[in-house]
This record gives sequence, structure tokens and C-alpha cells, in this order.
Amino acid sequence: MAYPRWLAKVNKRVFNPREVRKGKRPVVVHVGRRSGAEYRTPLDAHPTTEGFVLVARYGPGSDWVRNVQAAGTAVLRFEGQDHQLVTPRLVGLDEAAAALAPGHDPGKDFAKAEDYLLLERAAA
Repeated sequence: MAYPRWLAKVNKRVFNPREVRKGKRPVVVHVGRRSGAEYRTPLDAHPTTEGFVLVARYGPGSDWVRNVQAAGTAVLRFEGQDHQLVTPRLVGLDEAAAALAPGHDPGKDFAKAEDYLLLERAAA
């Protein structure tokens, strides 16, 4: 089940900036659909054989999801490295879990979400 929208608004203004500054969580860097401004959103990211699965805890209507889909690209800062990602695609739990890199354990909270954004690494 997606988290409530009011919580997304609180996180966007209060907790997300703190998490980005800490630098311990994966962060998706994306461009606003209307503003063209660059945004940084901390989230749960998991490696796949082709790229990454990003967990859309607030559902497919989240600003970061819509921005990444509109742009068709994003940068993921994951474990100290930047990864250029392309071809975003919303998927459900089964497809997201099947895409995970062999041996990667996403943890128990992974399956609590309903929506996931699957992205591929851009060709170098």
C-alpha cells in the first residue's frame, strides 16, 4: 500500500533534505517536469542485472516518479557512485523482485510497496 500523500509532503520539506545531506541513502537526481529545476530525492534503490529498481513508496503519482518518467532519464547516487539511468518503467512487485541482481536481498520492507520504477543503466 502506498504511503499517504500528506506524509510525502512532510518528507519532501523536512526529512528529505536531511537525508540527502547525510549522504548515506541512495538519492535519485531528477529534473522537474515544469520547472526544469534539479531535485534530489532519497529513496530505496536495489541493483538489478541491467540497472536498478527504485521503490515508489508514495505511488506512481509521486513527483520524482513523474519527473523521471517525463525526462526518460535520471542519475542515481548509490554507494558513492553516480549511475546514469534510462528507460524508466513502472512495474509491480513480481517483476521488480524478478529483476533484482542475483544474491541481492532487498529486505522485508521491499514487498510492502505496490509500485516500483525499473531503470536500465545508460550505455557508456
